[in-house]
Amino acid sequence: MKLTVLGPGCWGLTIAKLLNNNFDEICVWGRKEDLTPILVNEKRIEKPLKIELDKKVQITSDLKSAIKDSVIILLVVSTSGIRSVCEQIKNIGGLEKNQILVNLSKGLELPSLKRMSEVVLEVLPDINFAVLSGPTLAREIIEGRPTLATIASNDMNIAKKAQELLNVPSLFRLYTNSDMIGVELGGSLKNVIAIASGFASSMGLGDNLRGSLLTRGMAEIVRVGVALGAKSQTLYGLSGMGDLIATASSPYSRNYTVGSLIAQGKKIDDILAHLGSVAEGVKTSKALCELAKKLNIDLPVSNAIYEAVYTDITPKEILDKLMNRKLKEED
Repeated sequence: MKLTVLGPGCWGLTIAKLLNNNFDEICVWGRKEDLTPILVNEKRIEKPLKIELDKKVQITSDLKSAIKDSVIILLVVSTSGIRSVCEQIKNIGGLEKNQILVNLSKGLELPSLKRMSEVVLEVLPDINFAVLSGPTLAREIIEGRPTLATIASNDMNIAKKAQELLNVPSLFRLYTNSDMIGVELGGSLKNVIAIASGFASSMGLGDNLRGSLLTRGMAEIVRVGVALGAKSQTLYGLSGMGDLIATASSPYSRNYTVGSLIAQGKKIDDILAHLGSVAEGVKTSKALCELAKKLNIDLPVSNAIYEAVYTDITPKEILDKLMNRKLKEED
């Protein structure tokens, strides 16, 4: 039984290592420019995490051979690369009838503002498709710490099959969900609020304010999610609130780190260069605010983060704008 992971980044390699004992064969695919000699020859990376894969794992830039005969294919590339990878799959003949494609990337496409499932199914219609989301900090998984996540699909048979294939006893407990919109939006939008949490923490504003930002940020996630067709209970589940709590309280979180460095007066280009990896909340803040305008929904916390990322507003000005808004009823 074969597993394919599309994307040799930190999360892709982490999930390949986590699922090592679930499959007889594992193949990790990446673009030639993303496959370092140490990864190809020694099956390991040193940064941003130290990850060492089993010798049986194959590393390749040949997409056709990578997906051939795989029971399940995990899409773990940055959101900006999802459409391109799906088009490459289409160009080599698409997926086999019984194969399942599962997206693990969290974000919204720019400039279309589409969820990843919308992007994937636009390019590859009529495939067996699901999404996986939840509190999945890569460093903790590499350290062998347990977590839970959700598999969602419009076809519950596909969700259940993916659940069976990807569940790892005592380490990676998976639940199924039919609300794919909610699972996707929870995992995507919480990254913006995680930036706000890192911001508050680095400024030394205290746990009271950080708790307040998370609460008001969660209200914004629900507000947008429900308007787009998600179920509120899904957003309060593992892929929404669960992921938010983990991502917004851990220095292992890239988005939390972005917020922390913004509060220190660092510029976003320097921050991303320092991280050396994608922080999806940066682009998602732009997509979220554009969505909010279309939906006529007020998102003060998310808008503040967008301004912090994309303008020259100072940390103090951000705080003043949030704290001195017009008084209103809690919603």
